[in-house]
Amino acid sequence: MIRFRPLLAPTLWFVPMFILLMGLGFWQIQRLHWKLGLIAEMDAAMVAPPLSLDGALALGERAQYRMMMLRGRFLNDSEAFVYTTDPEGAPVYHVLTPLRLDDGRVLMFDRGFIPTTLADPRTRIAPGGEHLVFGIWRTPDGPGIFTPAPDLAHRVWYARDLASIAKADHVKLAAPVIVEADVTPNPGGWPRGGQTMVNLPNSHMQYALTWFGLAGGLLGVYLAYHITNGRLRFGRA
Repeated sequence: MIRFRPLLAPTLWFVPMFILLMGLGFWQIQRLHWKLGLIAEMDAAMVAPPLSLDGALALGERAQYRMMMLRGRFLNDSEAFVYTTDPEGAPVYHVLTPLRLDDGRVLMFDRGFIPTTLADPRTRIAPGGEHLVFGIWRTPDGPGIFTPAPDLAHRVWYARDLASIAKADHVKLAAPVIVEADVTPNPGGWPRGGQTMVNLPNSHMQYALTWFGLAGGLLGVYLAYHITNGRLRFGRA
């Protein structure tokens, strides 16, 4: 037999806190399923048949992470560099080069990364002539409030600020996106493409367990307090 006579003050404090903690736990479970679905969509998009520019524009937001097949010429004199790090943490530049398509429209193409020592175009083989290229359609994040101003003299940016880069290049982009080069090697080995990664943080299960654990701990404290004060007893009838 359980005899429970809850005290008013701790109960008024406990109930809303317990509901809040449990609600946060279930919200993280919902976020977990949303994140898993989003990752699955991205993975499926990257292995779908390649799109043309018109096909991507027709899809709108659904073109995100789709493979593109484009034919055009790189405007090598308009290279821009975006400072970042490689998978090992070493400083590198991503080489962003406008790609003028056969119909005259221009897209920004991220050809991959190079060591900072290869910023001088004379140290690399420039892709001359017309090319058939493949890459992933991405809408890049803009600069944040703490992003340093670009070094226009050396054409170095610290975020993929398309508006600023296109203005410096005196080009009008057909879409505010970047096409990230696939793994096809470039002559001489640089830039190194194939850097698109679907690596979204997915810690929602840990967060859910944390909230549920806090709710369980709060319940334990609440019950222990009532046991100590003789308001919760277990025994036979």
